[in-house]
Amino acid sequence: MGWAEQTTQPEGINGERRLGRRYGIALELRWKLVRRRRVLESGTGTTLDLSSGGILFDGGRPLPVGLNVELSIAWPALLHDVAPMQLVVTGRIVRTHGTRTGIHMTGHEFRTIGGSAERRNAIAAGLGRPATLYTPPALANKFETLQ
Repeated sequence: MGWAEQTTQPEGINGERRLGRRYGIALELRWKLVRRRRVLESGTGTTLDLSSGGILFDGGRPLPVGLNVELSIAWPALLHDVAPMQLVVTGRIVRTHGTRTGIHMTGHEFRTIGGSAERRNAIAAGLGRPATLYTPPALANKFETLQ
């Protein structure tokens, strides 16, 4: 079998049908099963791959298909090289296989991970601004135009 034959994907219903490219990356996460704004269960796990539309992760145990889930993923990059971040994803569980769970994302946002007042002051001092007055540059421009 030649190289070209090994790398081609089969066509049709059995082939790859996902629209977004998947990135294999292992990041620590916390998951919460949510129904009607109530947390039913929670746990920890690790991402297996991410795409623009979904995430495959190992939740440490089988999770039920059809429930809503919120993932808090420890992001490997720092905001301004000092503040740790997390990616918070909401979605619906669409498939499981053992402890592996696949979700379809319905929302996502990056958040900074809260810390002590000392840590926030140290971060702000590193940026040359007082902690209580620091406004990201992108927002500062918007506030100036409103005044």
